[in-house]
Amino acid sequence: MTASSAALPQNILSIQSWVSYGHVGNAAALFPLQRLGFEVWTINTVQFSNHTGYGEWTGTVFPPELVADLLDGIAARGVLPECAAVLSGYMGSEGTVGAVVEAVRRVRAASPEALYCCDPVMGDVGRGVFVRPELPDLIRAQAVPEADIITPNQFELELLTGQSVTTLAQALDAARTLRERLRPDGPRIVVVTSLVREDAPEGVIETLAVTEGGAWLCRTPLLPLDPPRNGTGDAMAALFLGHYLQTGDAGQALSLSMSGLFAVLDLTHRLGTREIQLVAAQDEYARPSRVFEVERVG
Repeated sequence: MTASSAALPQNILSIQSWVSYGHVGNAAALFPLQRLGFEVWTINTVQFSNHTGYGEWTGTVFPPELVADLLDGIAARGVLPECAAVLSGYMGSEGTVGAVVEAVRRVRAASPEALYCCDPVMGDVGRGVFVRPELPDLIRAQAVPEADIITPNQFELELLTGQSVTTLAQALDAARTLRERLRPDGPRIVVVTSLVREDAPEGVIETLAVTEGGAWLCRTPLLPLDPPRNGTGDAMAALFLGHYLQTGDAGQALSLSMSGLFAVLDLTHRLGTREIQLVAAQDEYARPSRVFEVERVG
């Protein structure tokens, strides 16, 4: 690239948790987005030694007011009009939900075309709801209506819509229900991760993307990762957002993000590590060595 053809990278504001050891929250989203070529402005909602899946950790939860305080400092640099998107993940308290929504509104006031990608971290199959009991209703009422892209797992899709999802038809119906609740002026994209349905082929795991223009399904082999690795949903949301910003095509973004994530998990499985291998698999994000194509299903 010559100096005359160089362009500044797009900027993403990511508001999530942070761990010193391992990869969840911003520690799972930051590096993949950087490897895709984005500048990432991170605001951390907690600082823990490691993710809570280990059963013990040290660190602290930051007050929700810190989100607005740090955004004030970023805004003082005069750069909010250059923000292309906001990404949010785990929100640990009622105050954090409100702080994230307010941050999205402030960014949009300065950058009207900015997208908001909400990963509504609330629970999972087997674990159930693992956030404070009031959070699902707050996320449904406050964050979902502001979102342009939402990336629930199958359990969270059921929680947000009150609909059972065991077949592809049910997944499509629930995703369309949720899609109608997203911001009317945005692309209204629902990405359902960790989809395991009774009418799918054996030995696979799928992700479904539903948009105004159609629906796409991408499947990869289901790797025998036990326990399931933390941070995969955080990485997937970041990769999908990054690829969508670069391509403007939900189907292509789904294929690329799923292919990159599978490479991470495959390497994690082969190395037998508890933490996902985000750094070791970094060359797979922009140009996956094995590409899983999407199937149009609606």
